[in-house]
Amino acid sequence: MKTLTFNELRRIKDSLPDGSMHRIAEELGMDVETARNFFGADNYKEGKAVGIHIEPGPDGGIVKIDDTTVLDRALQILEESTK
Repeated sequence: MKTLTFNELRRIKDSLPDGSMHRIAEELGMDVETARNFFGADNYKEGKAVGIHIEPGPDGGIVKIDDTTVLDRALQILEESTK
């Protein structure tokens, strides 16, 4: 389990290059809306829940992530884009 603030999670999402949500979804075999839900979206009609738990608090609240696969892939994409 990983814990970070909601604003940290959003900063990661906002730093990703265009098309990253589609890339993550395709590589991990999930719907793009499910990948977006991981970063704080709430489209559960098209996407699924992703194992994050948001608790109110400073800096947007605290996010506890059960499975960091999507986050890990996003961080890899960010690292690739800075090379």
